[in-house]
Amino acid sequence: MAVRSEYHVPVMVDTVLTFLAPKPGGRYVDATVGTGGHAEAILRASAPSGQLLGLDVDSQALALARQRLAPFGARVRLVHGSYVHLSDYLRAQGWADGVDGVLLDLGVSSLQLDRAERGFSFRHDGPLDMRFDPESEGPTAADLVNTLPEAELADLIWRYGEERRARAIARAIVRHRPIHTTGELAQIIARVTRGPRGRHPATRTFQALRIAVNQELRNLEQVLPQAWQALRPGGRLVVIAFHSLEDRLVKHTFRAWAKGCSCPPPPAPCDCAHARPKARVLKPFPAWPTEDEVARNPRARSARVRAIEKLAEEDA
Repeated sequence: MAVRSEYHVPVMVDTVLTFLAPKPGGRYVDATVGTGGHAEAILRASAPSGQLLGLDVDSQALALARQRLAPFGARVRLVHGSYVHLSDYLRAQGWADGVDGVLLDLGVSSLQLDRAERGFSFRHDGPLDMRFDPESEGPTAADLVNTLPEAELADLIWRYGEERRARAIARAIVRHRPIHTTGELAQIIARVTRGPRGRHPATRTFQALRIAVNQELRNLEQVLPQAWQALRPGGRLVVIAFHSLEDRLVKHTFRAWAKGCSCPPPPAPCDCAHARPKARVLKPFPAWPTEDEVARNPRARSARVRAIEKLAEEDA
């Protein structure tokens, strides 16, 4: 099957398959299915009877995924919706009794970055939108840029972008309001700060706005326990993160599940509800892309993968 140019090139596919370990007859959820790259690999690896539920809030990406995954027929079901409601979608699918694997790819897709009208990229001049779901009624990046008080805007840029020049950038943005396009915003930022070598000075600010517009960290906090609860014993949760804020949240959550008892050391009594580990972290440190993969797909350079396996009660 020929790959269309609009298809997002999936990141670290071999690593994802190694951690997820798809098998025939298994049930898998790609909670950020995008244009279907990882989903296609999972379905092939779980042939002939593995099933997959794919979720995405981006209807444009989902339309491409339907084309890409059509050869798999009834083995795949795609739903336009957010992984925040993962438990509801699993019940609707008849999978309330559990799944064998869940994948979360938290990156922005090529489809979103390369289409100027989506407003994600400082490299393509377009409206300041940045919504993963362009049909949603939520605030756009333009709404935040043009309405937030300077102090709140600076805090947002610092908190979600970890941008050291957040105050200067916020001051410049407020001074040049109203701002309507990605190009305008990128130029304003470039006048007050420089990015590290090879990185555009607007990178961190655009990241911060995108995270705020789509409430990415809040949504990640909500989906992780749902994904965990959905796993059968031996099931695996795999997460691809692209910046330290996401990765830190995933790392600490996985460590808490794998730690077990969190009570003070003896002689204090142990009354911990999680006296035994609930999970096994599959690799103590994140897996990174190889040099060859980054050469083939430069957008993979900041990707990192973490994975965890749910333990059976007798193994805990």
